[in-house]
Amino acid sequence: MTHFSCNVNRIALLRNSRTNGLPNLLDCARIILDAGAHGITIHPRPDERHIKTADVAPLAALVKGYSHAEFNLEGNPHHNLMPLVKAHRPQQATFVPDAEGQATSDHGFAPGTEMQAVRALLAQLRALGIRSSVFVDADLQAVEAAKHAGADRIELYTEPYAEGFARGDYKNVLAQFTSAASAARALGLGVNAGHDLNQRNLPYFLDAVQPDEVSIGHAVIADSVTLGLEKTVKAYLAICSGK
Repeated sequence: MTHFSCNVNRIALLRNSRTNGLPNLLDCARIILDAGAHGITIHPRPDERHIKTADVAPLAALVKGYSHAEFNLEGNPHHNLMPLVKAHRPQQATFVPDAEGQATSDHGFAPGTEMQAVRALLAQLRALGIRSSVFVDADLQAVEAAKHAGADRIELYTEPYAEGFARGDYKNVLAQFTSAASAARALGLGVNAGHDLNQRNLPYFLDAVQPDEVSIGHAVIADSVTLGLEKTVKAYLAICSGK
């Protein structure tokens, strides 16, 4: 079974569009966890456009109250991520190479200098007992570089697959993800995945790639507008469990 971690950034973005604190981020995260989600993911960027630094502690405390759930802190380790990781000790920290002000993540760490620059930071996670994951493209060289840098897992950047699926031409792209996941497992790496996965394209991806975990946020909130948050989370859980 693939674990489903719900990214709540979009809920925080909606909250931040007004000054009345609605929707309540903590209440929404509680609904998600009560519905059975395996974790909460947040990506606090330096400009605090959605998740704010003040959100991290209460979310971390909330997740600790659910024995089945994990807290995943993701972001650029060269920006604001590492102090938050050290302060709140999530079960997993995911390194993402996004630039400050970037609208959303759009690529993984490249092999070579970019990946080597996080080697020491990955070692810090290991010393803290925090599982590490590194955002990569479905590229065999990037997978190997993540292993050599000391990552525990990779997170496959899945937008190319989602775009291919939307065009009706995804099988060749999906084969690249399958190969990357197989190579990662052969190297002893776990495999996560995320970005633009949704209820339509997720089943095919899970069947082919069989990742350990998927992190989904935007599609969950979009679906919740019509289905409601609890029903949406349960729908994604059903897909992840193969039902």
